[in-house]
Amino acid sequence: MRDLALGRIADRSARVVVVGQGYVGLPVALRAAEVGFQVVGFDVSEDRIASLRSGHSYVGDVSDDHLARAFAAGYVATDDPASLADFDVAVISVPTPLVDGLPDLTAVESAGAMLAERLRPGACVVLESTTYPGTTDEVLGPLLASSGVEVGDFFLGYSPERIDPGNLDHGLVDTPKVVSGTDADSLAVVDAFFSTLVDTTVPVGSCAEAELVKLLENTFRHVNIALVNEIAMFARELGVDVWSAIDAAATKPFGFMRFTPGPGVGGHCLPIDPSYLAWRVKQHLGRSFRFVELANDVNQHMPDYVHDRVAAMLNERRKSVNGSRVLLLGLAYKRSTSDWRESPSVAVADRLAASGAEVRFCDPHIPQINESGLRFPLVAFDSAELGDSDLVVVLVDHPEFEPDVIAEHAPLVFDAKNHLRNVEFRGDVL
Repeated sequence: MRDLALGRIADRSARVVVVGQGYVGLPVALRAAEVGFQVVGFDVSEDRIASLRSGHSYVGDVSDDHLARAFAAGYVATDDPASLADFDVAVISVPTPLVDGLPDLTAVESAGAMLAERLRPGACVVLESTTYPGTTDEVLGPLLASSGVEVGDFFLGYSPERIDPGNLDHGLVDTPKVVSGTDADSLAVVDAFFSTLVDTTVPVGSCAEAELVKLLENTFRHVNIALVNEIAMFARELGVDVWSAIDAAATKPFGFMRFTPGPGVGGHCLPIDPSYLAWRVKQHLGRSFRFVELANDVNQHMPDYVHDRVAAMLNERRKSVNGSRVLLLGLAYKRSTSDWRESPSVAVADRLAASGAEVRFCDPHIPQINESGLRFPLVAFDSAELGDSDLVVVLVDHPEFEPDVIAEHAPLVFDAKNHLRNVEFRGDVL
């Protein structure tokens, strides 16, 4: 069966289904279609599928032209589970959020159940969703085996996603892909499949090891961001320019990696992934992951710090937060992306609004909100909006936020990203 599976992958006759057409699953599905596979992109969201079928991409790193080329190559977008039948390779790229601090694998389990109904000997299933070490072997494997096809008669593996929204230097194809399998044959098939999609694969010894890779990468970032956030707060009280210190430290060619402070962390990864690892450690070992707990505490309170700095700046000018018009530049969780999941900008807005501020957002990457959840208006980035505000807060360093324009028209600025570092402006920096 292994040789047959490898042959189908090699000659591109394998039927590929990608469950989940979000910022991870959609690029994988389109790339698979691009290299010649028959590809079905499945998502439970009728709105997403309608958008794809209309030729409109809702993923910032996927253009409408890229989508059109994929459809021309035979890509199919559907919300019909029946379309998953007869798959040779299935990739699961679905959300794995935290609910009340606990990992929620509902979407993974639902995807696994749908695939189990259609599982055949010789087929391969790969989980990409971020999760705790042990999920593939302990949760997904038995769920698929409930189909009657035993583990060993199908191939199973885990390959953590490394998509970085808005990154113009590294994309899916040129970012090394970690791959794993539940046994040697599974690893061979998983590796062969992803080798057709990316330039480099990195095989590891087990699915749990690959699952830990993703959590290790994001816990590293989470902890180091918390470190510079706390240093930034202390440096201000000590009268030291933390941004200049970071620039100087970054000139060292070894032993230092540049991280910068900001209003908090956001997206699906950093606020969530380290907590998956902490939960697993607590559940299985009965111990606390103290670095993660400390990093969570620092990063989760950065919106409070921004609120307090804004309040102090207004107070110095004999104004209160209550009744002030505050314009927040940046709703997305990071530069040059439209993804605002878990964005610290929302937390900052909530705290300012709770103090009575009239809050408005500006984000050129999010022209309109099609989903419920945001209760603040989105406005244009222009001189009128800047000038009509009592205070402007730079929360995301989108290149569209021209520093000269902000400096000229905003009466007062709190720059949480050091975006205006090369211009003179009225205000302060984090």
